[in-house]
Amino acid sequence: MNVEKKRRFRLYDKTKIDWEHLLYGRRALFALLIPVIVEQLLNSLMGMVDTMMVSNVGSAAISAVSLVDSVNNLVIQVFSALAAGATIICAQYLGKKDREGCNRAAGQVFLTVTVISVVLTVLCIVFRAPLLSLVFGKVEKEVMSDCLVYFLLTALSYPFMALFSTGSSLYRAAGNSRFPMAVSVISNIGNVAGNAIFIFGLHMGVAGAALSTLLSRVVCTLVILIALRRPGQEIIFRNYLRIRPDFRIISMVLAVGIPSGIENGMFQFGKLAIQSTVSTMGTAAIAAQAMTIILEMLNGIGAIGVGIGLMTVVGQCIGAGRIEEAKYYIVKLTVYAEVILAVSCALTLLLTKPVILLGGMEAESGRLCMEMMIAITIVKPIVWVLSFIPGYGMRAAGDVGFSMVASSATMWLCRVALCIYLVRAWGFGPMAVWIGMFADWTVRSILFGWRFVSGRWLKHQVLKPAA
Repeated sequence: MNVEKKRRFRLYDKTKIDWEHLLYGRRALFALLIPVIVEQLLNSLMGMVDTMMVSNVGSAAISAVSLVDSVNNLVIQVFSALAAGATIICAQYLGKKDREGCNRAAGQVFLTVTVISVVLTVLCIVFRAPLLSLVFGKVEKEVMSDCLVYFLLTALSYPFMALFSTGSSLYRAAGNSRFPMAVSVISNIGNVAGNAIFIFGLHMGVAGAALSTLLSRVVCTLVILIALRRPGQEIIFRNYLRIRPDFRIISMVLAVGIPSGIENGMFQFGKLAIQSTVSTMGTAAIAAQAMTIILEMLNGIGAIGVGIGLMTVVGQCIGAGRIEEAKYYIVKLTVYAEVILAVSCALTLLLTKPVILLGGMEAESGRLCMEMMIAITIVKPIVWVLSFIPGYGMRAAGDVGFSMVASSATMWLCRVALCIYLVRAWGFGPMAVWIGMFADWTVRSILFGWRFVSGRWLKHQVLKPAA
């Protein structure tokens, strides 16, 4: 009986893994993960630099960027979900050694993403004023004026951002994470240089920050689309205008992308609800929360990079029918993510004070930011990894429904409801946001840990495994 229990709760079966022929050896695994981590880290660092540059324009400017980016992040998450769907499906096709199916799926993903991104761009531009008023209510006139300008220019970049995200995901699905990293690095450097020119040189304020973002996204999208035409790659994407809808493949992509999109969307809607609450606390609280969000993203970005890489690894394992190997990689990379997170949290806390000073934040905003970062550094390494990393692997196997329901429920019941309660009933400041978030991470880590151990996530595979 004891032996049966041990087998039932074993994380993976070592006897069923071909250790000499692992899909990804240690060297290959690091070759995949390190560029993804570096790319995500640089993206976050560049975002922090952008915020510091805008913060020097004034509290109204950084408040406007923070508010609009709350909406922009909702759109970004939709595109990220579709890109994740592309990674999962193409990785599984490649695991089955079906390059033709992989390339057909890639074309359908591009078609789907293009249509959705253009529609969202038009809607956001036309309805940007009522949308901002609906979400954030009454804000200071100067802040709203900057919001409208920033939203207009960043919305124009949506199609380019969506196509770049999709193109990058295709390279990662094939195990090539270095090229999208290189393009992203060049794009981010160009974005920072553009900010310096437009904000400090031409004194364009938030319009300069948005224009720099738009131009950098256009350039990196063109680069990745041209690169996908090159022969000799696992995934080749050409003849854009000849693509016709294949609703079987589109439905398969959406079957993965829609639940992930809803999950990501619920997160962003929840953040908007929280941001709406924070926006009533005054400019100092908004600015403090904006900088804290950037720093919190920075300290978790390395671990998120591990999760993104995990989707490729598990997707290929599932496509090849190597189930125990998929479990092994989920466990192994979860441990990697925990180590990376603990180190990055400590380093980010050390950077917080210099960032506050360099960002020219007002004293009250700086104090609030520092308090929140101390709390995050203590709690996040304890509960965050299990609430996110195994989920990347389980979604890569096709188990997107459970993740959508569990994450949406914990988001609204823990993060949003608890935050609003603490603010309205107890008069908490922006720290209430993070108390709610800590509760969310804790409950979700328990749910995802149970899901992985139960093995039920393996019953929702997108493609039939290789024979």
